[in-house]
Amino acid sequence: MREKILAILETNNKIELADVAVMLGVSEAEVANEVAKMEQEHIICGYHTLINWDKTSVEKVTALIEVKVTPQRGNGFDAIAEKIYNYNEVHALYLMSGGFDFTVIIEGKTMKEVALFVANKLATQEQVLSTSTHFVLKKYKDHGTVVDVPQSDERMLVTP
Repeated sequence: MREKILAILETNNKIELADVAVMLGVSEAEVANEVAKMEQEHIICGYHTLINWDKTSVEKVTALIEVKVTPQRGNGFDAIAEKIYNYNEVHALYLMSGGFDFTVIIEGKTMKEVALFVANKLATQEQVLSTSTHFVLKKYKDHGTVVDVPQSDERMLVTP
């Protein structure tokens, strides 16, 4: 039942628990208890709203930063990750396989603000060997949701 609840909540976190219970054929209390347990166990880590900021007046840039580091003896990557994810600018941090160790996703008001974060906070850490910053130019799909739905042209085609 847990996996089914998680799948439903992942696609619609605003759904009423009563509706989830009906979908699963169980009581609302069972669903509520299971959700509470998963929140306590940190399986459910939060509830978020996906916003297409391009359709607002808010100026934001998103950057993905590849980071190579020297892992610490005894701590591996975890201690370095903790230093990085504690910065307010960091929205996501992933340990990666391949040519670099971490992907850091941050948002800032301007490209310069992102560059200053990299130069002054990220790259200055002792274990950081190198960084490579990539700016997101346009989001088409995020967390499984299409954010830039193409507008259909409703006009009639008129030919001479």
